[in-house]
Amino acid sequence: MSVEFPSAAAPAGASNRPRVAVLFGGRSSEHSVSCVTAAGVLQAIDTAKYDVVPIGIAKNGQWSLVSADPAQWSLRSATLPEVPASEESVVLSSQDNSRELVAHAPGSLPRSLGRIDVVLPLLHGPFGEDGTLQGLLEMADVRYVGAGVLASAVGMDKHYMKVVFESAGLAVGPYEVITDRQWLRDPQACLDRAGSLAFPLFVKPARAGSSMGITRVTDPAQLPAAIETARLHDPKVVVEAGIVGREIEVAVLQGRGTEDPRTSQPGEIAVQDGGHEWYDFEAKYVDGTAAELSCPADLPPDISAQVRRLAGVAFDAVGGEGLSRVDFFYTPGGELIINEINTMPGFTPISMYPQMWAKSGLPYTELIDELISLALARPTGLR
Repeated sequence: MSVEFPSAAAPAGASNRPRVAVLFGGRSSEHSVSCVTAAGVLQAIDTAKYDVVPIGIAKNGQWSLVSADPAQWSLRSATLPEVPASEESVVLSSQDNSRELVAHAPGSLPRSLGRIDVVLPLLHGPFGEDGTLQGLLEMADVRYVGAGVLASAVGMDKHYMKVVFESAGLAVGPYEVITDRQWLRDPQACLDRAGSLAFPLFVKPARAGSSMGITRVTDPAQLPAAIETARLHDPKVVVEAGIVGREIEVAVLQGRGTEDPRTSQPGEIAVQDGGHEWYDFEAKYVDGTAAELSCPADLPPDISAQVRRLAGVAFDAVGGEGLSRVDFFYTPGGELIINEINTMPGFTPISMYPQMWAKSGLPYTELIDELISLALARPTGLR
């Protein structure tokens, strides 16, 4: 289906519709995942209600005005989409809180792309999901969708996330943290600590997502290589003991005004036979038949109610805003152990967050609209 977008260079005030900068790509290893997310949003966003300005961030950090064609940013065969570097860069003006996008090209005068009302930051991983971008937007006095600076930073760091969850009374599985200094100074001590956990282990970069750099380890001899793989994405590594249990997820949406967070029906991921031992990157984004979502999950009514309540507790514990997906393990003994929170979860049409809301009565396009409405109603600064 062809989608038409208003010109990004339309002067401010030319339309009464809110101008939404859809920001995607970025410097992290999840660059392509961000592009795929943008493809879904660009396809579904209500262009009769919003003027959309697609801004891509190349892997070198350059911002530029890019195509609004969703097909350019979707998964096509084996090629992962990527925002290219451009001769023309886009910057967000910091003068007098103008909220103006300005394009710069060598040998040309700067040109205004107009004032924007809100940013929809579809960035995953460091330099986008971790509070850095949120801080920039706060300083520029620009409203944006999703969690603020602190919540984004805590939600990105699997170490401090667990610390916050424990302080809120949530059950957290056994884990060890290996910092860069510890690994370089005494790798054997790190291996001894990690090896004391019950196998299988999951070795993860502390501040990455989309299953990037994660290794499932079944033997101590595999640990050094798994840690080095994680360190390719982040010098800080988290090692988690494998937990026997069903993987249950809940989508959380900020309440309006002073209302409590809203929670979807719980969902359950079932990885199908076909070479995926767990819910890895290929199962999430490439192999469309690798995983199946059951929503609502087949749970006793009291457990369903409890996991939704705990998802709200986790959202509030990190200071969540906008949206989050909260993941739990439901053990054979009936315990709910929190795995993690994602403050900018996968947001393609087939991702679990929008799927759970769709099955809970809020379709994808309406979900995008609700998130933008929440952001427009929220002030920048301390709140």
